[in-house]
Amino acid sequence: MNLTEILESLKIGKISTLKAKKLLSLYSIEKIEDFAKLDVGRKFRRGMPEVVFAEKKTIDEIKKIIQAGIHRTGSVIVSRVNKNHYDKILSFAKKKKFKTKAGKNTTTILVFKNTLKKSGGRVGILTAGTSDISVAEEARLMCDAMNCSCICSYDVGIAGLHRVFPQLKKMIKDEVDAIIVVAGMEGALASVVSSLVDIPVIGVPTSVGYGYGEKGVAALAAMLQSCTLGLSVVNIDNGIGAGAMAANIANRAAGKKIRP
Repeated sequence: MNLTEILESLKIGKISTLKAKKLLSLYSIEKIEDFAKLDVGRKFRRGMPEVVFAEKKTIDEIKKIIQAGIHRTGSVIVSRVNKNHYDKILSFAKKKKFKTKAGKNTTTILVFKNTLKKSGGRVGILTAGTSDISVAEEARLMCDAMNCSCICSYDVGIAGLHRVFPQLKKMIKDEVDAIIVVAGMEGALASVVSSLVDIPVIGVPTSVGYGYGEKGVAALAAMLQSCTLGLSVVNIDNGIGAGAMAANIANRAAGKKIRP
């Protein structure tokens, strides 16, 4: 029984409270052999899909996790896929008649069974440069998995600051509920955007940069030291975390207002 069936059966007296409690406890965790325990209740509890960090996993382990996750919750995000496994995962999903979404230059894949319904939540995503796109696309896939619409504009950093203003104007017009700003080097774009809008901004420092403060350290420090209010910051290259935060904000906002 899935979660809805358990609750409906309890409501009509088909099962006892004790039986329902046992079924719910079983429903919360999916054990896969001796190597994984999926938190299959997360989607219902938090509105977030199962996320598989695939970097150190074997292809067989990844396939088993995808299969179990899709069966129980309908969607799984596989992040940081080994390049040798990427095409194999896409072929596996196709063979199982699952649907997939991937992004530009990213090794993250969204695998799902049925059409992703839109919640009404809207997220804007900006990058400072083209080197930041892979992290931004990771965030976009997370927002997709959480049923949000995304408005994306890439390569609008402070080296040509005028590029960002038309994109912000569009995002404000389209009433986005949160904006993700992905930036490497000195990471200044996040502070600039946060100073211009009355919308929650999530800064994502990327490991783009060299010399003093390389590998995202300068961008992270700059975002954390920002004097603009309304800016929150996730860890270096954490597109998944930024997407989850932005989509959570957007979905809550969408639930409190009616949109055309």
